[in-house]
Amino acid sequence: MPDRLQLSYCDHHDFPLPAGHKFPLAKYRLLRDLLSSDTRFALRPADVALREDLLTVHDPAYVDAFLNGTLEAPLIRRIGLPWSRQLVLRTLASVGSTLLAADSALRNGIAGTLAGGTHHAYRAEGSGFCVFNDLAIAIEVLRSRALIRRAAVIDLDVHQGDGTAAIFANDADTFTLSLHGARNFPFRKQKGVLDIELQDETSDEEYLAALEPALQPIWTFRPDLVLFQSGVDALATDRLGRLALTLHGLGIRDRLVIEGARSAGIPLAITLGGGYSDPIEATVVAHAQTFQTAADIFCCDKSF
Repeated sequence: MPDRLQLSYCDHHDFPLPAGHKFPLAKYRLLRDLLSSDTRFALRPADVALREDLLTVHDPAYVDAFLNGTLEAPLIRRIGLPWSRQLVLRTLASVGSTLLAADSALRNGIAGTLAGGTHHAYRAEGSGFCVFNDLAIAIEVLRSRALIRRAAVIDLDVHQGDGTAAIFANDADTFTLSLHGARNFPFRKQKGVLDIELQDETSDEEYLAALEPALQPIWTFRPDLVLFQSGVDALATDRLGRLALTLHGLGIRDRLVIEGARSAGIPLAITLGGGYSDPIEATVVAHAQTFQTAADIFCCDKSF
């Protein structure tokens, strides 16, 4: 195990948003600032992903239209972010950050990215602030390099990872698990391998009772890599979440996933995901807790 947990980031590429936009752009830099003083982490800026990386998953016409700024207006509206050259760089760096984390996880047992988790992106369109599906791209790029065969995605964002489920719908070598709000976005759910729908105002106790048995098939599946989409929008303070988890409950959630991967001897790459609390600092603290929990478990354990 590494003495320091590698975390990649992409907030060195900023992009413009109109005033009052729902996307929580500030949280990424705030999170990096919060974690930068913790000597257990090694923070590294990500390089941009290559077009050939994107094409392992996405339709070439869609990729090129987004990169060139010619994507049709309805598809831009579906993404929910105004197109700009800066957005292109940030998007590519976000994918690059997940690629870096996944590669580092294979070498060191665990790594993370302070970005990514863009699970609403489909092969030929984006959605819900997600342009390209970094989770799927990381899996397919590593497969193309013959570094993994089986993979699993543990998606604990409050919104279903619909794009990820659709991309891997016919892939027996990818296990997709999603715990999400039954009545929340996306309103047309996709079928993953294991989907668990939660009712509004679900509490810590109810959530954890659903999660723990749902993780067992992942460890039995024996993937070569697990990608953990660790969205924190299940917090009761979240503007878009509709669930009622506490910070403590999220901490137990993270520990179940991270200790489970460690005990099974499966490399784990942690991505961000949603988080829209007001004030945003509650989201930042919850995201930080995920990585702090990982450091608590892995940086002091040499048995991996």
